[in-house]
Order: sequence, then C-alpha cells, then structure tokens
Amino acid sequence: MIVASQQRPADTGRVRPPGPGTQRVVVALHEGIYGASSGTGFSNRAFITALTQLLPHGRMTVVSARVTSASPHYDRRWNAELRLLLDDAGAEVIPLHLLGDLAATVEGCEALSKEAAGQATTLTDPTGRCLLIGLDVPFLGLPRYTPRGIDILAVPRTTSMLTDPSDRARFCWERASLRALAARGGYVAAISRFMRGHLQHAYGVSDEALLDLPNGLLLDEANRAPYGRPLPVAARAGFLLAMGRAVPEKGFEDLLNALGMLREQHVPLPHLILAATGSSASPDSYQQKLAQLVDTNDLDATVLTRFDPAVRGWLSSPVLRAVVVPSREEPFGRIPLEAFAAHAGPVVATTAGGLAQTVVDGLTGLTAAPGDPESLAAAVERALKIQPGERERMLGAGTTLLAERHDYTAAIRAALRRCAPWALTTATRQQGAAR
Repeated sequence: MIVASQQRPADTGRVRPPGPGTQRVVVALHEGIYGASSGTGFSNRAFITALTQLLPHGRMTVVSARVTSASPHYDRRWNAELRLLLDDAGAEVIPLHLLGDLAATVEGCEALSKEAAGQATTLTDPTGRCLLIGLDVPFLGLPRYTPRGIDILAVPRTTSMLTDPSDRARFCWERASLRALAARGGYVAAISRFMRGHLQHAYGVSDEALLDLPNGLLLDEANRAPYGRPLPVAARAGFLLAMGRAVPEKGFEDLLNALGMLREQHVPLPHLILAATGSSASPDSYQQKLAQLVDTNDLDATVLTRFDPAVRGWLSSPVLRAVVVPSREEPFGRIPLEAFAAHAGPVVATTAGGLAQTVVDGLTGLTAAPGDPESLAAAVERALKIQPGERERMLGAGTTLLAERHDYTAAIRAALRRCAPWALTTATRQQGAAR
C-alpha cells in the first residue's frame, strides 16, 4: 500500500531555488541513502559517492525514497557517513513523501517516478540544464512525468524478465517505460554486456538509446576495511561464504544441494556462512526452505536471514576458504568484485549473466553451470583443494581485472561525457552533446 506522509520529513535538506542558467544533476533512488537491503544499495551508494567526486560543488541533488529510523533497513552509521559526504559536496537530499514497499508494485513505482519527476521539475530553471538519473527499475516511469527540457538517464540493475518472468504486467510496464524513454531521446544504461543484450532483445531498447555504464567499485575505497562483526564461533577454523537476497534466482538451493553431494562423497567441508537475507523480521517461506535443506543435507552451516552490511567484512578474514556465487540469473554480480578488492578467494561462481564477465574459469576464479548442483559441487571441490600459488595467481588476476575494467568512477565519468558533458564542467553555457 502507498501511504503519503502528513508532513515533510525532518531530514529534508534546504532546497535552493534554481537561479538563471542553473545546471543540476538530480539522482532518484529507492535504496542506498539510509542503508541497504541488498547489493543494489551498495551500488547506489557507490554511484552517489562517485558523483560527489565528479560534479562541481553544489550541482547534485539526491531524491530518495524515505526510510524511517524504525525500519530494519535503516543503518545509522551508513546514513551518517553518506550525509557527511553529501554535505561536503554541497548536495541536497530530498526524501520523497511516500511510505511502503513501493518498489514491489507497478503502482508504487509509478508513484515514486511521479514525485521524483516533480521534484526535478521544481529544481530546474528553464534557461539551465538538468539531468535526471533514475537508479534502478522503480524509476523507469520517469519519462511519463518529466518535462521534455529535462534529460533522463535510466540505470536498471535488473528486470522482471530476470527476476519473475511470470509477472507479465510488470514486464509490459518496464518495456513501455524503456521505449518511452528512448522515444524522447533519453538514455538507458547497460550495467554489463549481458544486460546490454538483454535490454536489446527482451525489451527492444535501441542501440542508439543504450549507454554502456559497467558496474564496478570505487577503487579509492576498495581497500578500506569495512566495519564488521565477529565471525560465528563455528566458522573460525575456516568457512565458505555465500550471500545475497533470499530469492530462488540466487541459486542458494543449488549450493546447499551441491555441498550435500560433496558430503556424501566424504569430501571434508568447512563451515558454511549463508547470508540469504530478506526484509521480514522472521524468516520467510524461502528462507525456511533453505534451513530445511541445511538439515536435510546435514550441513555445518550458519544461515543469516536479516541483511547486515557488516557481513561483507568477513571477506577480509584470513580463514575464508572460498566465496561462492551460485546464481541462476545475474544481471551483473557485484560480489566477485568485492572479493577481488578484499583479496578473498578463490571465487566460485556460475556463468549466469554478468558473472561470466568477471569470473573466468582458471583465471580469476572457478566456474559452474547455472542451476546445476553437480557442476557447482565440482567447482567448490576444486576451490577447496586449490594450491596456495594458484590461489594467489587468481587473486592477482581478479585485482587486475577490477582495476582495469571496473573502476566505477571512470565508468560514470565516461557515461556523463556522452549523455551530459555539461554536468562535469563549471562552465554555465556549455550545452550537452547532441545525439
């Protein structure tokens, strides 16, 4: 259900009225300012952080879905750190006045898009320039509510065709929204080579409208030690780590069945930490199914059901034996890059979607076929038997790939140079490049 708040939230920034010729970059997002409930929050935070480094002081405004301090997704430390960064960049933060799980329905996405477009319109001077960036699917509806004088860049991080192909209504809404954006001269960012092909073939987005903006990490933050939490006692002798949203496309069932196969073959297994997380206070039906699989396969495992950013701190643990990404579908796959940055591994991943772009068998990690527990079991066994020299070689190759192909700041800079070069300069009269 969509609920409008009755008063303006207390953390709303002071909005500067646009002056003549004002140039503005407005970023709309539903996750990443107040905390994160998935990897999307981390990617959105990195996007915002990169813009604070790339844009002139005072040019950016962030329009965010509001998360109250009572929400399980609210992270006080996360929010405080990001707000300090935005304050230093002279960036305004405007919370949207809607409550509820808006991203879950087309109605909610339309409501988010409408209010975000309204805020951008208010911030835009007719003689100036404005780029409105919609981070992820909830803001694909922006073209329907945004005046023609405002440029739009959409950054879909996944689609319903990948997460729930049976939801035809949402697929049709996404397809109509993407085509409307292309028709008005807007851009659609492709976060991986896989997503570029997917958006072209499944959604009919033209090559002219697509803009390559590969996902990545901020290299100046890649080696910063994250705040963590103590390892479970059972994991302190060595562990496997798998994490992500508790949804079937993440392939956690395949991982548990793969480990069950290895156990039946008497392959010694370390403790498994499975962070299959969701938004409910208690485990949902899928998380309960995973817990049952742990019992059925008689595995030594810790299953975490609530999202906690500090879990990523375990990537730096010296007793980590392997990072496993068993996805059946994956538009990009951020976890391998986080593992490379933390010098963690080896990384075991399926070849689903964008994962094939970062985890190359025998080079940067070990791979398995998606949805194939037997193939995954073989890859995990290889990882557990890997020699130290081979492990170091893979970690080095992963670090090199991260630096050369997934510098997120460089990717965002290149994208802005194509769609809104005026945004990167302090000049007031430079216009964006024509298509």
